[in-house]
Amino acid sequence: MSKLFAGTSGFSYPAWKPAFYPKAVPSAKFLEHYATRLNSVEINYTYRQLPSAKTLENWLAQTPPGFAFSCKAHMKLTHILKLKDAGSFTEVFLKALEPLRAARRLGPILYQFAPTFKCDLARLDEYLPLLPDDLRFAFEFRHASWLTDEVYERLAKKGIALCLAESEKLEVPKVFTADFGYFRLRKADYTLEMRADLRSQTDALLATGRDAYVYFKHEEDPNGALWAEELLRP
Repeated sequence: MSKLFAGTSGFSYPAWKPAFYPKAVPSAKFLEHYATRLNSVEINYTYRQLPSAKTLENWLAQTPPGFAFSCKAHMKLTHILKLKDAGSFTEVFLKALEPLRAARRLGPILYQFAPTFKCDLARLDEYLPLLPDDLRFAFEFRHASWLTDEVYERLAKKGIALCLAESEKLEVPKVFTADFGYFRLRKADYTLEMRADLRSQTDALLATGRDAYVYFKHEEDPNGALWAEELLRP
């Protein structure tokens, strides 16, 4: 049965008090409270460093069964190596996420590429076989040269989702290449009408048997968290 996962990119934002986090909740308890209202979070922490097993076990302890952590791929893969000769570090990175995988709490792993990284099919063909089939991956391309049928076909063959990220600089077409959809919502405001349209999109995706992962990004105010909570309501 398909499932909707909704949340935000990150959770450690004191500015979300008191509209989302109660005033008395300390920062050490943010994730625990977050997980009582939302069922997934996108983690940026893994972009800059490999998480320790202790860190991941602490996250697991603060969240209920069924709560999913979508982790951003390490910058070494996406911005330094840019997928080239990246087999060894891919193994290291995925091994670091093992506690989440073993607990069945690992959501899609997001590869967010640099805006300057142009389409390189040969490099993509070399890298994709390195990714295990039992994990979910989403690729966020930020250069228009990647938005082609040749790329979509390769992602679909491997079951990797094209990340549907909103940007003022690039419009990603709503092409679904996996058994789930991955939405990154980055606009400053989402009106009632826009949120209704988003619900229609996710309902339509769920109706096809695909899961949906939806993440708002609003560090400076709690709106993203509140909108994600709204989306999860029946």
